[in-house]
Amino acid sequence: MNKPNKNSENAKVVEILLVEDSPADIALTQEALLDSKLANNLHVVTDGEEAMAFLQKRGRHTAAPKPDLVLLDLNLPKKSGREVLAEIKADEELHAIPVVIMTVSRDERDICESYRLHANCYIQKPLKFEEFIKIVQSIEDFWFSIVTLPPRCGE
Repeated sequence: MNKPNKNSENAKVVEILLVEDSPADIALTQEALLDSKLANNLHVVTDGEEAMAFLQKRGRHTAAPKPDLVLLDLNLPKKSGREVLAEIKADEELHAIPVVIMTVSRDERDICESYRLHANCYIQKPLKFEEFIKIVQSIEDFWFSIVTLPPRCGE
């Protein structure tokens, strides 16, 4: 989990859930968010079942915050990203959380299926380090500086 950015002592801390099984992609995302302009807490889970446990506050995740944004890989162990996305968008308590698909897949079927399941956007992970960092920072800038997100109602 990232520590809240020092520059944002009075600002709202944004909660980000990263659902990713690649240690390298987890490390890159953490690094990109360390230099963030915004205070953020990055929570990481490495499979689809754990993602749903986090979101539904089950098991060891009973005190988990409701994320402001989910960064979701499609290819996950135990439960695929497609299944996680479908469950999030079918759940009355979770469906308003923006879900950004971040995957290596360039397959049109994956893109179409993700949007059919109501992904908020689909991003193909770049292979170069600098481009990956730039993408993560752009996601953060867009979702937390430009977009007005729904409040964490009921928390």
